[in-house]
Amino acid sequence: MIASRDGEAVAVHRAHNVAKSALRYEMDGMEQYKIQTAIEDAGHDLGAIYHSHTRSDPVPSQTDINLAFYPDALYVIVGLDGDEPDVRAYSIVDRKVTRRELEIVG
Repeated sequence: MIASRDGEAVAVHRAHNVAKSALRYEMDGMEQYKIQTAIEDAGHDLGAIYHSHTRSDPVPSQTDINLAFYPDALYVIVGLDGDEPDVRAYSIVDRKVTRRELEIVG
């Protein structure tokens, strides 16, 4: 999860994949709670939720769409199927997917 302030990423919070699978990601509920609490306690917003697709293009799968419960957050997917990582961002609101631009500074 990525914490943000005024639309700018300020912290990355990594989580373990309890599914232990290259094809499916699942976050432990208590770990997710702790991360979200840390983000809120720091006065930040949940800016983005990120994960990788190891064998497909970095576009939201039907599972990603079905599990998109945070309409104000971006969903960042890193594609690892090519020579270089392909990073894309989306908003997912009411199961409608819209591609968003990311600006990388620094």
